[in-house]
Amino acid sequence: MEAYKIFIVEDDLWYGKILEHHLGLNPDYVISRFETGKSCLASLHLKPDLITIDFGLPDLTGDTLFIKIREINPTIPVIVISSQEKIKVAVEMLKLGVNDYLVKDEATKDILWNSIIRIRENQSLKNEVEKLRDELGQKYTYEDTIIGSSKELKKIFALMNKANNSNINVSITGETGTGKELVAKAIHYNSPRKKNNFVEVNMAAIPKELIESELFGHEKGAFTGAISRKIGKFEHANGGTIFLDEIAELDINLQSKMLRVIQERELIRVGGNDKVKLDIRIIVATHKDLIVEVKEGRFREDLFFRVMGLPIEMPPLRERGNDTILLARHFVILFCKQNKMKPLSFSAEAKNKLLNYTYPGNVRELKAVIELAVVMCESNEILADDIRFSHLEAKSDLLGIAKTLREYTCEIVEHFLKKNDGDVLKTATQLDIGKSTIYNLIKNGEINDSN
Repeated sequence: MEAYKIFIVEDDLWYGKILEHHLGLNPDYVISRFETGKSCLASLHLKPDLITIDFGLPDLTGDTLFIKIREINPTIPVIVISSQEKIKVAVEMLKLGVNDYLVKDEATKDILWNSIIRIRENQSLKNEVEKLRDELGQKYTYEDTIIGSSKELKKIFALMNKANNSNINVSITGETGTGKELVAKAIHYNSPRKKNNFVEVNMAAIPKELIESELFGHEKGAFTGAISRKIGKFEHANGGTIFLDEIAELDINLQSKMLRVIQERELIRVGGNDKVKLDIRIIVATHKDLIVEVKEGRFREDLFFRVMGLPIEMPPLRERGNDTILLARHFVILFCKQNKMKPLSFSAEAKNKLLNYTYPGNVRELKAVIELAVVMCESNEILADDIRFSHLEAKSDLLGIAKTLREYTCEIVEHFLKKNDGDVLKTATQLDIGKSTIYNLIKNGEINDSN
């Protein structure tokens, strides 16, 4: 369990040591003791989890110290320990927002022990509720999770809404890194099944010999090593959604069993006889063209028609226009928040560079590029030089900027001429053009033959 830091502010040295010793019996507690309110305030940067304060300190009264603590960090729980037995003082302190008010006597240390346990439990519960609220909020609002406002993305949102209003299977296609998993999760968490499991299975990541057991489960003794019953992914998703990513990678020999499970909505565990009924939504995804896979005999046609359902084709990032900038800003804010950095802006040149790149890795690649740019940035603004596309940059820049065919030809010839140390014959052979074409380009000053 993580250490729980407690500050004890007590000017009575003897009594402070008693409290320190008593609370120190819990090995999870890290105790720091202070004799003045000002020394406590000076140490709040250490981020204590709880503070106990004596009401009658020599430099600050209990209410003044509490108010100053709240101004610095309003979330720290505070317990007041006082020789003041006046009800009015206790009521006033509780009204200010202290978590507990204890009167000094022989039982105080035990009451304090129980009070801290109760406060700590409430803190844990509150943190868990906040975490769940954040997770649910992210999942339920896919317009905020899937960033963009392009007409291409709005078409995707419209299809997702149609999926939410029925139990139809969904097939998501598109290049790697376009956000197929995000769409699958958003459909589930905006559907009536949202309170039940969303189970993701990457078909390409499971060894061939284990995939049947992983998907459909097995009974005890079904094979060597099956020491107990195993519930498979389909059964685990019962009542919810199963997301079969990279469905095209499913072994052809298992596709018939998959077909039966999807068609009948029931399964039999490996080594078993009992049928398990399924109430399940199926979402599949692939970066491959399933029609081509069917034609070439790698994917069953009957399974294709079962999983196709509502098709959603994710557009590549290069076709989403200004969504690139919206996503880039989102990734900057996210990365800076995670690393406790101040958010950065983009220069006009940086934006142009982002928009003129073709992103073969799509959104996933953009995220990596932006995170590196934030790290490389040396001011409050990300510059074009901070944005690096590695070995893909040359190809992408060539195709990303509008030029005439003649300009493209000159650029390509000049690139290979330099690469070949000015060897015209070798360059002409590589590009399958006549030597005279290259000589004429040099003669007309359209390319530079210097090495």
